[in-house]
Amino acid sequence: MKKTFDWFIYGLALAAGLAWLFPAPGAHGGWLQPELLTKAGVALIFFLNGAGISFAALRAGALRWKLHTVVQVCTFLVFPLIGLAGLVVFKRWLPSDLGLGFFYLCALPSTVSSSVALTAAARGNVPAAVFNATLSSLLGVVLTPLWVGVVLKTSGEVMPMGKVLLDLFRWLVVPLMIGQLCRPLLSAWIAKNKALVSKIDRVTILLLVYTSFCDSVVAGVWSGQGVSTLAWTVAGAAGLFFLVMNLVNAVSRRIGFNEEDRIAAVFCGSKKTLASGVPMAQLIFGAHPGMGLILLPIMIYHPLQLIICSVLAGRWAARGKTASSEV
Repeated sequence: MKKTFDWFIYGLALAAGLAWLFPAPGAHGGWLQPELLTKAGVALIFFLNGAGISFAALRAGALRWKLHTVVQVCTFLVFPLIGLAGLVVFKRWLPSDLGLGFFYLCALPSTVSSSVALTAAARGNVPAAVFNATLSSLLGVVLTPLWVGVVLKTSGEVMPMGKVLLDLFRWLVVPLMIGQLCRPLLSAWIAKNKALVSKIDRVTILLLVYTSFCDSVVAGVWSGQGVSTLAWTVAGAAGLFFLVMNLVNAVSRRIGFNEEDRIAAVFCGSKKTLASGVPMAQLIFGAHPGMGLILLPIMIYHPLQLIICSVLAGRWAARGKTASSEV
């Protein structure tokens, strides 16, 4: 896992750097044909996700309704409300596209693979983590664009919600369903070739990141954006993560979750998906010239959450199931 994590994070930086140096191939109308590449990449990612979903594992974790409520409310209500408050408080200091990017980060669903893997490493409730992470991904197809639509409407921008939802259904939901229908034929191959499937998924995401940044560079969005923009993004992502993580932990203790359920709630409720976030952004925002700034918060949040949660998973696992652990 460490090796995969390292090359992918370096790949994100490389994709952004290549877009800065060579934006023309991946920009709108470039020879990479990003208009087609984007949709094909999104469909491939969600087809692989669909083929990898095990509904047997979902059924095993479906009964912990209090845990599921905490995670989903945090993911799709608490996070977006924090994002709305942040837009109001920090509006004068943040570029508008970066502010939108922070809200988009808050509106995204949770991760799937890393939430489950970290819950398992920390000896948490793995079936419940599988259920929540997968449910979050499915709900996000509808709730994420709805939240973004609310913010754009209040700022005076118009998002063609019908077209966006149709595109999401066509390029996310349909491939996801086809992947699930193909699971009886592909599950054995996917289980045997997890490393290859993961590489295909991540390389596709890197291509989407590259094309997203190319349009922003060509449009001149980064002109005048200095170190302060990156500093604001890192500080905002770190503050958001620690705020939500401690909130989920406190609520879990207050409700009386056991250690296994609390661990699953913290990992699923505080994490946001880059794997779904990049392709969804391509469909929701289309050829938005500020796509690079919009994606910057989730690109910072992604490695940050993995590093911190990996440390927590190791500490909680070392202290055992019955030991009391503090965040």
